[in-house]
Amino acid sequence: MHRYFINNGEINVHVTEWGDRNNPVIFCLHGLGSTSLSFIEIADKLKDNFRIVAMDAPGHGKTAPFKTSEQYEMPSIVKWLNNILEKLNIGKFYSLSHSWGSFVSLFYLHRYPKKVLGTILIDGGYQTKRLKKQSLEEEVSYYERDFEDYLDTWEQFLEEAVYGAVSRRSSLLDLAGEDLALEKENRFYWHARGTTGGNIVKAMHKHETENIYEELPSNILLLRATLPKDRDNYRDLTSKLFQQKTGGTVNLVPNTSHMLHWDNPDIVVKEIRKRWVYS
Repeated sequence: MHRYFINNGEINVHVTEWGDRNNPVIFCLHGLGSTSLSFIEIADKLKDNFRIVAMDAPGHGKTAPFKTSEQYEMPSIVKWLNNILEKLNIGKFYSLSHSWGSFVSLFYLHRYPKKVLGTILIDGGYQTKRLKKQSLEEEVSYYERDFEDYLDTWEQFLEEAVYGAVSRRSSLLDLAGEDLALEKENRFYWHARGTTGGNIVKAMHKHETENIYEELPSNILLLRATLPKDRDNYRDLTSKLFQQKTGGTVNLVPNTSHMLHWDNPDIVVKEIRKRWVYS
C-alpha cells in the first residue's frame, strides 16, 4: 500500500494505491464520511491482478475540503475528478464505488463514457431523493449535526464508525477505522466535518442520477444491501427503477448492510474477478 499527495492547482488530494502500476486500473470512490481505506480489504485481495487507486474525496481524510458548496455539485466535481485522473496518468479504468461515490461515478460515466471500462456500484447511485421521505433540510441538518459529534473513547468510536453494522472484525478494518478518526482533546470526532456533509447532500438533491439513467451504458452492476429489512420497500422501489431505466444488473446480497463491502468483501472481489480479470 502506497499513500501520497497530488495537487491539481486547487487542493492537496490524498491518494492510496495498491498493486503494480502496469496492471489494469480500478479507480475507487468512497461514500460520504469515509476515506480511501474504505476499499482496503478488496484491494488487498486484488492487488496481484490490478492497480487499485483510491483517493480521499474533498473534505474527507487528509484531503482538504472545497472552498464553496458549488464545487461539490455533480457537473463541477466530475470535471474536477477528470483532472485528478489525468494528473494520475489514468486513461481508461474500471470504476468501483460506494454510496455517495456511486452518485459521482454515474455522473462521471455519463460525461466520459469512453474512459470507463466497467462499473460496479456498492449500494449506491440508485437511492433517488425524490422517493425518499426526508426533505433536503432534514437530511442536511442530520449530517451537519452527526459529523460534529464525538465519542469519548477509541473503542466507542471504532464500534460506532466500523463495527456497529459489521458482524466480523479484522486488522484491515481496524486500519480503515483509524483513518476515519480525528482526535482532539481526548475526544474522537469524524474526520469529515458537518459543512462537507451538508454540501454533499445538497448536491445530491440538486442533481438526481435518475435524470441520466436512460443515457448510461448498460454494463453496470449494482450490489444492493438487504439489511435492515425495514428499508426494503424504498430499496426495492428505487433499485427496480434503476434497473428498468439503465438496463443494468441488480444483485441483492444477503445479510449485508449499507457497508456491504465491509460485511462481505469476498462477494465484491468475486464479481470483479468474474467481470473484469478476463474482459
